[in-house]
Amino acid sequence: MFLKEPTSPEAVAHLEKDCAANGYVTNHERAWAWRPDLADAFIALRKQVTAKSSLTPREVAVLACTAARVLGDSYCSLAWGSTLAELAGPSLAGDVLRGSDPDSLTAREVALKQWAEQVVRDPNRTSLSHIEALRTAGLADREIFEATAYVAFRLAFSTVNDALGAEPDQELVAEAPPEVRAAVTYGRPSSN
Repeated sequence: MFLKEPTSPEAVAHLEKDCAANGYVTNHERAWAWRPDLADAFIALRKQVTAKSSLTPREVAVLACTAARVLGDSYCSLAWGSTLAELAGPSLAGDVLRGSDPDSLTAREVALKQWAEQVVRDPNRTSLSHIEALRTAGLADREIFEATAYVAFRLAFSTVNDALGAEPDQELVAEAPPEVRAAVTYGRPSSN
């Protein structure tokens, strides 16, 4: 990370909480520890987007993996690729992280993946035809809003981490399935 690790009592408590949850202090939390209040509020609001949503955990993971891939964020690609691997298998996760459209994706997942790609690449070029494609795949307008808000939150989180130089944790890389590790050929390399 490009910033020095914060040493305020609030930062230390934040990092201790992260260590207790993960067994180690994650690199991205070293950055967010500069403002633990913002980190907690951000995570709570991002979780609120999906807490009352009818988007499935697998659909959320497809959105997260796609947004991270298009942005070139290796950290979130490894983390969410591992989550998608648990939900749908490591081969599918690797395919999504490479930008493929595996046959085992549902029509909704393909539409969400394409939507996330568009939102990350150029949100000013979205059109009614994009929305109609989501509707045709079976997504309701509320789900479309939630998917869009979720991708935007993912982008904000990734942007903070990436801009401040947070590298994927060695532990995260080691825990990722081989198919996920092989697919993530972009972004920052793992910390050493």
